[in-house]
Amino acid sequence: MRHFDAEQVHRALDYPGLVAALRSAHVQGALPQMHVTVLGDGERDENKFVSLLSWASGDVIAVKLVGVFPGNPTLSPPQPSVQGLVALFDGKTGAPLATCDGAALTFRKTAADSALGVDLLARADAEVLLVVGAGGLAPHVIEAHTSVRPSVRKVLIWNRNVPKAEALAFELQKGGREVLAVSVLDEAVAEADIISCVTMATEPLVRGALLKPGAHVDLIGAYTLEMREADNDVVGRAGKLFVDTRNNSEGSGDVAGPLAAGIITRADIAADLFELCSGLTEGRRSPDEITVYKNVGGGHLDMFAARHLLATGT
Repeated sequence: MRHFDAEQVHRALDYPGLVAALRSAHVQGALPQMHVTVLGDGERDENKFVSLLSWASGDVIAVKLVGVFPGNPTLSPPQPSVQGLVALFDGKTGAPLATCDGAALTFRKTAADSALGVDLLARADAEVLLVVGAGGLAPHVIEAHTSVRPSVRKVLIWNRNVPKAEALAFELQKGGREVLAVSVLDEAVAEADIISCVTMATEPLVRGALLKPGAHVDLIGAYTLEMREADNDVVGRAGKLFVDTRNNSEGSGDVAGPLAAGIITRADIAADLFELCSGLTEGRRSPDEITVYKNVGGGHLDMFAARHLLATGT
């Protein structure tokens, strides 16, 4: 049985290869059996411990055990807010195959998930990428999205803590691409062709009224009903919503909110990745169409990524 530490996971799961592997998995397979357990800390409600189990019959079983502790970066010394372990088993015999660093796999899987959404839904000539949030996932999102849209010439980073956005922008200024920290979010939203949100926001940050024609909005945070990254006008202007999986999608405020307000109906959740990747449902239909993609996540995506890691890791 093999173990992949964080460095090995990041090295093996390059974004072009991982995005391609996720696309192939959604074309070839169906949603596997899944089970999720979430435990809360009795003393600090924001702390969660999550177990995600996925079983593709006759193929592989993946179990992710991960702690989500938002306060970790403020510790001395700082620790990642997401830490854990992923274990992969043979789906025919139950034999253990591999383990890997859960935080690294989560970063890679999450960014590649949204990058696949970008590749399926964003304009092919997108030039300006706005990332809302400057936490640990933000640089992965930038790397993943620009891997599928090399047309991006400028990256904007907004964060409530402006120095944090400035530090990340400085770190990423390489390869000839312009990377800038911005302090006025509304102005950046109006300029961006792709807007990717990686926050813990409980109030909407992206205003739909400001979106330019043809914009693509990628919502990664808001994994509970109390969280929101986009206002109702974002989905209202798009008229529909794409998701990576319909499973538990209504557990996100960015899906449940527009549904409850009557902005969209369940029929307006147009497609998931299985439908998009297999061509059963069309994605973007015109250059001026506004598209919205909700990255819900799920244990099946960890399973697809871990399977690819075992196949390609050295």
